[in-house]
Amino acid sequence: MANLEYITQLKQGHVEWNKWRQINPSIKPDLYETDLHEANLHRADLSGANLSGANLSLANLQEAKLREADLYRANLSGANLSEANLQEANLSGANLSGADLRGTDIHGANLSGANLYEAKFSGGGFWANFSGVNFHDANLHGADLSGVNLSGADLSMAKLGGADLGAANLSEANLSDAKLSATKLSRANLSGADLRGSNLRGADLHESDICGAHLHGADLTGVNLRGANLHRTDLSGADLSKADLHGANFSWANLHGADLREANLVGADFHRAELHKADLSRADLDEANFGWASLREANLSGANFGSANFHEADLSGVEGFPSE
Repeated sequence: MANLEYITQLKQGHVEWNKWRQINPSIKPDLYETDLHEANLHRADLSGANLSGANLSLANLQEAKLREADLYRANLSGANLSEANLQEANLSGANLSGADLRGTDIHGANLSGANLYEAKFSGGGFWANFSGVNFHDANLHGADLSGVNLSGADLSMAKLGGADLGAANLSEANLSDAKLSATKLSRANLSGADLRGSNLRGADLHESDICGAHLHGADLTGVNLRGANLHRTDLSGADLSKADLHGANFSWANLHGADLREANLVGADFHRAELHKADLSRADLDEANFGWASLREANLSGANFGSANFHEADLSGVEGFPSE
């Protein structure tokens, strides 16, 4: 069937279209670069269809079946994809800016390089499950991903600046080299996540769970980590200057060579943490616990020690520690 005939069939509505799909299960509709702007495709069965380069901007695709559909570089800006089935779909390079993806099933889909600027993923009683989805190099700037399940997802090099990931599940996710400046990650689960080389400047991570995560060389300048759990987290070489770490748990964490200048460490727990050659100059250490921690060759010049605990800490070669 030619492209024009597919369009004619679609215009008869999803009921007739779906009947035709059932009668012709072996046919995969070719709708390459078809203009379906503002089309009503509610509940339409487009599984396996070729929609690469198609214009689906502002289209109604609510509850549509798009499993294994090819939507490479398709324009889905402003489209309603709520509760749609996009399992195993190819959405690489697609434009999904402002699209409604609440309640959408995107398990196994490829969204690498996709534009999801200000797309809606949660709210209104819907929470999306994007576990294991490929968002490599995707633009998620300003997207609402609060409470969304992104465990094991590939978000490497993704642009997430200003996005809302509050209470999101990002456990074991790949966020290496991701841009997360000013991102909301409060109470998020980042346990075991890969954040090496990521930019988290000014991000809000208060009360988040970052236990066992990898943040080697990450930029955490001015972040809010109040009450966060960073037990056994790798922060070697990370920049935490001017960060708010009040009451955070850094027990057994690796902070070798980390930059903690002018950081707020009041009440933070560094029990048995590795702080070899870390820079804590001018930091506020009042009530912080450094019991059994290694501070070899660390810089503590100008720091406020207050009532910090250094019981059995290794202070060999430390600079700026007050003499007895």
